[in-house]
Amino acid sequence: MSAAAELNDQQFESAVLQAPGLVLVDFWAPWCGPCRLIAPLMDWAAQTYADQLKVYKLEVDPNPETVARYQVQGIPTLLLFQNGELVERVEGAVGRDRIQTLINAHL
Repeated sequence: MSAAAELNDQQFESAVLQAPGLVLVDFWAPWCGPCRLIAPLMDWAAQTYADQLKVYKLEVDPNPETVARYQVQGIPTLLLFQNGELVERVEGAVGRDRIQTLINAHL
């Protein structure tokens, strides 16, 4: 079972924009090779930072509203929100060190 929860357009407002603290959203697709490569890192982040961070996965194809709203053109794209505000954006497959640095910079 994935530690990073699935999210859709309808849930985005309440789960991300109205959430206190840090929320990391992974924009992905099942046909995307680099997305599959970083999927275990999303679960790692969800488990490692369980008390400090919420981690969600948003599949791009069935959720065009959120994809368009944040102008996600390439995947994977990671968006980090703090108290509902977008604070960081990382595009492309990245390693654990980059994700850890991203999160730690906002804790």
